[in-house]
Amino acid sequence: MQVEAWLQRAAGSAPTRIALETPRARVSYRELAQLAIAGVSDLRERGVGPGDRVAIALPAGVEFAQALHACMLSGAVAVPIDLRLTPEERESIVAGGVLVDRPLRTAAAEGIQSETGLRSEAGVWSEMGIQSEAGIQSETFQEGVSHDLDAVCAVIHTSGTTSAPRPIELTYGNFLWSALGSSVALGVDPDERWLCAMPLSHVGGLSILIRSAVYATTAVIHERFETTEVLRALSQDQITLVSLVSTTLARLLDAGLRDPPALRCALTGGGPLPLALLERAHAAGVPCVATYGLTEACSQVSTGGPPLFCTRVELSEDGEILVGGPTVAPASLGPDGLLHTGDLGEIDADGFLRVNGRKADTIISGGENVAPSEVEAVLEAHPAVIEAAVLGRPDPQWGEAVVAIVVTSPDTHLEEAELREHCLSRLVPYKVPKQVQIVSGPLPRTASGKLLRRELQGISI
Repeated sequence: MQVEAWLQRAAGSAPTRIALETPRARVSYRELAQLAIAGVSDLRERGVGPGDRVAIALPAGVEFAQALHACMLSGAVAVPIDLRLTPEERESIVAGGVLVDRPLRTAAAEGIQSETGLRSEAGVWSEMGIQSEAGIQSETFQEGVSHDLDAVCAVIHTSGTTSAPRPIELTYGNFLWSALGSSVALGVDPDERWLCAMPLSHVGGLSILIRSAVYATTAVIHERFETTEVLRALSQDQITLVSLVSTTLARLLDAGLRDPPALRCALTGGGPLPLALLERAHAAGVPCVATYGLTEACSQVSTGGPPLFCTRVELSEDGEILVGGPTVAPASLGPDGLLHTGDLGEIDADGFLRVNGRKADTIISGGENVAPSEVEAVLEAHPAVIEAAVLGRPDPQWGEAVVAIVVTSPDTHLEEAELREHCLSRLVPYKVPKQVQIVSGPLPRTASGKLLRRELQGISI
């Protein structure tokens, strides 16, 4: 099935609406369209055609968005690159494709400037074939650019919490259905301003950029998460939606976030949202909703509990979360037509999904199953605990012993015995950590905020 190119549609229906805002630039949909058209020409000169892979190794910002939309307009497959990768890791991802590690050409004429202050002038639009407030035309758009929903739009690499990152091919249909499902869950305001301070090389960040183009709304992009900058934006920049993880939400609350004036919802994912942190957010007037998703399902699976529109969620006999529907990457479907997530969960009588952690992380202690995320949530409910990680260690008596690594507030003194007593008041005895190691932290996490358990195995407890 073919649909009108999202950028073409947005530029025609809302040419002057801000498409992208960064701390250094504001770009309308008409301007972004012009940049993307110039980018298409640049890619074609490099020999890029439909289906070719283009690795985008650019900071989050206008130049990244230009390259992304140039790929989508030309039918090329975008492969966002995490800029923190080593040259060897980057080369393995590029793998013979075209690497874009410098900004694409902006225009054949004066008037369009880079991140320091993008602007347009009347003469430029006519020269490029882009016309007036009523809409947008160009040689490219006059051909009627469309997206094939079955074609691969982007290749995203998983965050690699339990193994090496894997490439996931996501189609235009995956992104479109994800955008539609998110809009049903959250609603869409024409004046939406969705703040993203997450890496665009991960699906959670990239989806915000693409969804905003589908909706013809504004994406506010920060190159990285900086507490003071995000706090300022939430307080002063009329942000209506923001995507966070538990650690970044906690940092904002610690920095004094309270009653952000325009915020409708702070979506918090990347791992379990501790109840104590959720209660703290609500007490501060921050409307926070837990969201569960993964790369293979093009970001969100459930938001606030219910599955997204047209997303099917089931549990296997051993409690593994199974996902079906049009957001799932075709190559990630099993023989039963479902994505086997590797996550464990429960579905209550109202159909709300609760995630209990990774199946591979389950600790079997004395023949009993222990979900690390449950124990971590209890530990993090202690007022002196900033974050916690729970692991299983080989034990001659229990098979695996439950142990914990805990980061505490700098100005507090906390004994291991006190933490164990805290856990015993809320957990059955076999789930209480046999040992607790208090460290200065922070714990190792991926760029999207997920705990890197494999890097904790070497810590002596």
